[in-house]
Amino acid sequence: MDVTDADVAAIPVRNVRVPRSEFVAVWRAASERDVHDFAHDGGGWYAAGVAATCRWLATAPSRLSNGLTDPTASPASRRTALAYEELIEAEFLAAERLEERRPDLARSRPGWCDGVRATLQWAWRRQGPPPLEVDLLADS
Repeated sequence: MDVTDADVAAIPVRNVRVPRSEFVAVWRAASERDVHDFAHDGGGWYAAGVAATCRWLATAPSRLSNGLTDPTASPASRRTALAYEELIEAEFLAAERLEERRPDLARSRPGWCDGVRATLQWAWRRQGPPPLEVDLLADS
């Protein structure tokens, strides 16, 4: 799903604790890799998890094929509430045990749980590297 300028402009300042430009670069790269990987080899669940987590943190809507939008569900607990600080922390804790709570998800979407967890650790907790390597100069 494309990351629009409107999506970027609407990112709540308190939802992301890394530089905005880095967050947007990772989000765009994950969205592109998600589509590319699924089109070429059926994989892409890690990138899809990163992209979905970024979209939720940014409170960007999910665009449906009919042109309508829906709130983006949180990536671990599937809540449809917009992301805000307390809910992001709860989602981080849920993501830490995602494979235990949803073993079906770990089997059906290999890499998804890791992508969600890595994104929340980086963007919310500021722990670890970005979940994807990106060329920040190309996205500036």
